[in-house]
Amino acid sequence: MIFKKLILFTIGCILFVFVNAQPTVNRFEKDERIVFVGNSITHGGHYHSFIWLYYMTRFPDQPIKIINAGIGGETAWDIMKRMEHDIFKRNPSSVVLTFGMNDTGYNIFLEKNAAELAEQQIKKSFESYQEIENRLQDAEGVDIIILGSSPYDETSTMNDFILPEKNEALLRINDFQQASAKKNGWGFIDFNRPMVKINQREQERDPAFSLCGVDRIHPDNDGQMVMAYLFLKAQGLAGKKVAEIGIDVLNPETVYTENCKVSNLKKSGNKLEFSYLANALPYPVDTVPRLGWGNKRSQRDALELVPFTKEFNQEILKVSNLEKGLYHLKIDQESIAEFPSEELESGINMALLTNTPQYQQALKIMFLNEERFEVEKRFRDYYWMEYSFFREKGLLFADNQEAMDTLKFHVPHDAFLRMSYDNFTKARYPEVRNVWQNYMNEIVKTIYEINTPVERKIELIRMD
Repeated sequence: MIFKKLILFTIGCILFVFVNAQPTVNRFEKDERIVFVGNSITHGGHYHSFIWLYYMTRFPDQPIKIINAGIGGETAWDIMKRMEHDIFKRNPSSVVLTFGMNDTGYNIFLEKNAAELAEQQIKKSFESYQEIENRLQDAEGVDIIILGSSPYDETSTMNDFILPEKNEALLRINDFQQASAKKNGWGFIDFNRPMVKINQREQERDPAFSLCGVDRIHPDNDGQMVMAYLFLKAQGLAGKKVAEIGIDVLNPETVYTENCKVSNLKKSGNKLEFSYLANALPYPVDTVPRLGWGNKRSQRDALELVPFTKEFNQEILKVSNLEKGLYHLKIDQESIAEFPSEELESGINMALLTNTPQYQQALKIMFLNEERFEVEKRFRDYYWMEYSFFREKGLLFADNQEAMDTLKFHVPHDAFLRMSYDNFTKARYPEVRNVWQNYMNEIVKTIYEINTPVERKIELIRMD
C-alpha cells in the first residue's frame, strides 16, 4: 500500500512539473528564525550562509536568524529521530528541509541488482519521510520549505569512479518531496535539475567540470553559491536592485532613484557631485576557496555560471547628457575608477567596484558572517558526534567520562571519529558551548549594528 502511494506521489509530481511553474517560496521577514535541516551538504555547506549574507546586506533593518541544523551522513530516518531536540526546540518560524543523497545509498549502484536495491532505498526514504511529513503538518505557524537535493554528478570526467543511475534515484526522491509540498501547500525548490543543466553545459567546454566537488557529491563553494542563487530566485527576489540612480545633467530636478535617496546635486564646471544614501549594501562575493571537502573553487566562481550579478547585485549609476570625455569617480573623496561618458550614459554597476566605501562596508559583514559560520560548524560537528556515534551507544548527550572512554576506544578504527575528536573534547563541556554561542550572538549583533548604509558623497570629475 505504501509503495503504491509512492508511485502515485511520483506520477502526480511529474504532472505537476509539466503543468505548473515552480511555486513561489515566501521571502523571510523581520525577526524570523529559519532552521535549515539536512545532511553533510547542509552541515558543512555555505548555501544557507550565503543566503543570510544576502539578507544582511539587502535588508539591513530587517534582522533574521538562520540556523544550521545539518548533520553529515544523515537520511530521512535519521532526521526524524532528532526533529524535536535539534529542530523544533529552536522555535523556528520556518523549516527548510533537504535529504536524499544518503537515502539513495552508494555502493549499491555498483551491484548487478542495483535497480532493485535502489528501489528499496527509495521506498525506505519515502516511508521515513511520511513520519517527518506528519510532524511538519503538526507544526502550527511554521512555514515549511522542501529542497530537492543537489545532484550526484554522473557525467564529469574528473575521475573513473562513478555510481551510475544514482542521480536518477535522487530525482525519484525529489519527486515525492515536491508532490508532498504541493499537497500540503509548502514551498519546494529543486536544486537538482538546474544544477545538472549547468554541469552539462559547462562540461561541453571542460569535461572534468563539476559543481559537485571532488567527490561528485558535495558542492564546492561555487555550487553552494548556485544553490543560494536558486533559493533567492525562488523567493522572488531577482530583479530587486541594491539601488539605482539616474541623473540627467540638463534636467537635474528630475533625478530617478530606486531604493536610495539623492540630495545636494550640484553641477559646477567640470564636476558633478551629490549625496547618495542607499537602503541596501552591495552583495560582497568571497574570492577564497573556503575549506571543505577538498574545495578548489570560490564563491565568486559561481558568477560565471549563473546571472547572480545581473539579477541580484545591481547598484546602478547612470548619468546622461554629460560632456564627452573621461570622468574620474570619487566616493567620500576616495578615488574609485575612471569611466568614459558613454559608459556613464549606459550606466555603471558600482556593486562590481570592490574599492567603494559601501562595498568595503559590506565586506566586513561578509567576513564576520564567515566567522559566525566557522563557530556554528563546531556545534554541528559536536551534534554529528552525538547523533551519529553516541546515540547508538546509549550515550546521547552523556558528555561524561564513559562517553570519552567509549570514543577513545573507537577512534583508532574510524577516520570520521578522528576528524571530530578534538572538537568534541572541547564541545562536551556546556561552558565551552555557552562561550561559543555568546560569541556567535555577538557577531550577529555586530553585523546588524554596522550594516546600516551610510550617506556617501559622490563626485564625477571630467578629466582634461
